[in-house]
Amino acid sequence: MQKILVANRGEIAMRVMRTAKEMGIKTVAVFSEADRNMPFVRYADEAVCIGPALSSQSYLRAEKIIAAALKTGADAIHPGYGFLSENASFSQAVSDAGLTFIGPSAYSIELMGDKISAKQAAKKFNVPMVPGTDHPTADIAEATEIGRRIGYPILIKASAGGGGKGMRVVEHEGELEQQMLTAKSEALNSFGNDAVFIEKYVGSPRHIEIQLMGDKHGNYVYLFERECSIQRRHQKLIEEAPSSCLTPDIRQQMGECAVAVARACNYHGAGTVEFLVDENLNFYFLEMNTRLQVEHCVTEMITGVDLVKEQINVARGNKLSFTQADLKITGHAIELRVCAENPLNNFLPDTGTLEMYQPPKGPGVRVDDGFEEGMEIPIFYDPMIAKLIAYAATRDEAIERLCRAIDEYYIKGINTTLSFGKWAVRTEPFRSGNFDTKFIEKHFKPEYLLNTDEDAEHAAALLAAYIWQKEQKPQNQTATNNTVSKWKLNRK
Repeated sequence: MQKILVANRGEIAMRVMRTAKEMGIKTVAVFSEADRNMPFVRYADEAVCIGPALSSQSYLRAEKIIAAALKTGADAIHPGYGFLSENASFSQAVSDAGLTFIGPSAYSIELMGDKISAKQAAKKFNVPMVPGTDHPTADIAEATEIGRRIGYPILIKASAGGGGKGMRVVEHEGELEQQMLTAKSEALNSFGNDAVFIEKYVGSPRHIEIQLMGDKHGNYVYLFERECSIQRRHQKLIEEAPSSCLTPDIRQQMGECAVAVARACNYHGAGTVEFLVDENLNFYFLEMNTRLQVEHCVTEMITGVDLVKEQINVARGNKLSFTQADLKITGHAIELRVCAENPLNNFLPDTGTLEMYQPPKGPGVRVDDGFEEGMEIPIFYDPMIAKLIAYAATRDEAIERLCRAIDEYYIKGINTTLSFGKWAVRTEPFRSGNFDTKFIEKHFKPEYLLNTDEDAEHAAALLAAYIWQKEQKPQNQTATNNTVSKWKLNRK
């Protein structure tokens, strides 16, 4: 494998390309017209424009991506996350074109991508399940019988769903029919599949996932857990590893169940098995994500494993470079997704120009980003602009390090989740580890972010220092870049 095309954008494209460069592998970027000047395009050895800004006309066009790979002589395609990363047809099309898909087989993606078939596969290995159905629920009469049997509240979920789409909580039988029709309609519109199933609604669970790796020789390992309970709109905002609530015994049980799920679909590559965990630490299989996760960074920090490097080596046909016995947890890592959102306005996405952009530095701080100062935040894609990760020997030290890094992360021109992140990790529920997926609903009010006199003073000081630094530069000084890439830009 000498050249990899990265079928993604922004920070994950940069993340994959950096590891590839360290491995001596050349990279190809594909980009939309909106992303023409993005850092990942410049960083790659080659870059190909694949269409207009809308992802439906660019990053979701499998045939354009494969054509770009063939044109540039790439050997393999890394899908990153989002877009086509969990599309079984894309995985198969890449293989059919004679290229290597850096990820699982189309069979594994299809089996685990459908939540019903995933539940059926995991059930064969005695993986704990939330009470409910493991088959599509066809009509209201059947749904009514199921609701009476398992008890309300119940959850209607789209079989092909994700991100909270096609999902409805039903508190009592009287609202079942309308909620089921709504869920089926939303599922059809979002995924082209209106199949739904029913589960007992676990009201305030923790959301904990297990990172795993498998190779093509039947070897599997789990790389411990990530706590992902702080969410808005069923999407994660803060993740940490390890979880503050798991015992070593339960951690091992969950890890072995995750490996069983992987075996159930003959999985290879990096994957994540997600669980709901109740207040008594009973855990239940939720779903499997057949790709690299946004929050993979915290696992890398506590294990020392480069998951992208391992993905590439597995795709090459190599065995895993470590065994379960080689793995151990060292330290603690916390990640904040820095999103262009306004926490004061229900976390609605924000757009604008990064008038100033100054990421933090220092020991134990990692920033995976894909933007630079002066760039526009486009409206066409996910609002995440960076991931801020803090690592330290203990959880308390990691929290304080994250707060220090947030103080040093200066962004002007858009609203972000930085202030929310600092507030959240300093709350008593987070500090004590006594929180669940209802954290924002239970504990957060927008006005809590308004008492930030200290932060405002710090921001003003940063701004003054920045302006002073700019004024010290000679007027005729020209910016230089000593790391010029030999990339080629193909615009056809």
